[in-house]
Amino acid sequence: MTAPSPLSFAYWRGCRQGLPFILVILPFGLLFGVAGTEAGLSLTEVMGFSILVIAGASQFTAVQLMTDHASTVMVILAALAVNLRMAMYSASLAPHLGAAPTWARGLVAYFMVDQVFALANADYERAPNQSLSEKLAYYAGACTPVCPLWYVATLAGAWLGKAIPPAFALDFAVPVTFLAMIAPMLRSLPHLVAAAVSIVMALAFSVLPAGTGLILAALCAMAAGAQTELWLIRRRAAQ
Repeated sequence: MTAPSPLSFAYWRGCRQGLPFILVILPFGLLFGVAGTEAGLSLTEVMGFSILVIAGASQFTAVQLMTDHASTVMVILAALAVNLRMAMYSASLAPHLGAAPTWARGLVAYFMVDQVFALANADYERAPNQSLSEKLAYYAGACTPVCPLWYVATLAGAWLGKAIPPAFALDFAVPVTFLAMIAPMLRSLPHLVAAAVSIVMALAFSVLPAGTGLILAALCAMAAGAQTELWLIRRRAAQ
């Protein structure tokens, strides 16, 4: 029997590791489909959100602000603010995927959602010497069970609408998916410090409008994590 190629192995490893996220992507997408239709959006508009934006947190933010009759500028700025974490994700993956062709980087950027980033970042840190093609194959594999399901789940939620009983409590998917991504990353003191600071600052800045508190909390967390890392480096150098 012919052994699988490294690219095939990387793709199926990413696909296999992305499968558990189905448990949260399905209710998350259903919830957005329901929320979008209840906000008065048509099926085309709801699907346009999920296909063109493909970013659940900013989609919910935009729909909520639209429901509250916020201005178009405020809706766009708030969605962009929530999605600024994608810039941090991109910076983290750039050393691994930055040499890819323009078309490949475009696809990576489009399909960069929280779950795929978490999987790819962990895999690249675990095996940084993989070839660029293997890293891209893994990324594609991680996207396969996550991104198409987001479209399908959104469509199902938009079609079913209020037919989904409230007892299903689909909103559990939002915190669960982020907990599932963050917990495996808390492997060092800088990670723990950054997480703790982000929690404290997010609560402190919760009164700020349009998601700006989350952005400020993220900046504080990154600074705290970086300073902790520098402190550890200096401590090791002094020993």
